[in-house]
Amino acid sequence: MRLIDTHTHLDFPDFDADRATLLEQAREVGVERIVVLGVHRENWQRVWQLAEQTPGLYAALGLHPVFLEQHRPEHLGQLRDWLERLAGHPQLCAVGEFGLDYYIETLDRERQQALFEAQLQIAKDCNLPALLHVRRSHAPITAALKRYRLERRGVIHAFSGSREEAREYLKLGFKLGLGGAATWPQALRLRKVLAELPLDAVVLETDAPDMAPAMYPGVRNSPVHLPQIAEALAGIMGVEVERLVEASTRNACEVFSWT
Repeated sequence: MRLIDTHTHLDFPDFDADRATLLEQAREVGVERIVVLGVHRENWQRVWQLAEQTPGLYAALGLHPVFLEQHRPEHLGQLRDWLERLAGHPQLCAVGEFGLDYYIETLDRERQQALFEAQLQIAKDCNLPALLHVRRSHAPITAALKRYRLERRGVIHAFSGSREEAREYLKLGFKLGLGGAATWPQALRLRKVLAELPLDAVVLETDAPDMAPAMYPGVRNSPVHLPQIAEALAGIMGVEVERLVEASTRNACEVFSWT
């Protein structure tokens, strides 16, 4: 199987002790490409160096809403500068991770919205796909996407919404990122939604080191787990795992304009 992990944070310190070994293990199980996402100004350089120095790794840079208090107004200009300077580089693949998080009630929603829309504009201007964090914020996310109409669209990371919300994103041309969440038996609603999704709607992801699947409870997640996540998701969706993997890889290549 030729797998692509469309969402990881392999630059995090969780992987400092064994990153090289883990990447080799991932390649051995068929994970050929891995996207590493920036979340705040301080980790962009680390993300970029990792992608530039490691075959099969690709970088996305963004300002994540969970780190709202760390972001400064000038960071938006710096993000634009980074993306314009790296324009056309084969290891740069998207803007992200950014979006809206209404699950954490202490995060100011107006500041989040301004940050989110500014990055949508940057993605549009730089002609890059957007890798979006969406937690309890589907309505404002879809409203903004309808206004900005990104040409390259992108991925709704860790999709866990309703059937209707899935339809909205698909109408807008976005793919839905699926990972460990649906592997848990208690994710009944999500499993029902996944069973109705067309294969051209989804891409596979781990969100490593987070969102460990049910077969690895309490364990650091990693791209090495992606084949087992794919197998579990294929069972939920009622398709052969080879078909799901093939579709996900094709969809990811479409999003990132990879051949």
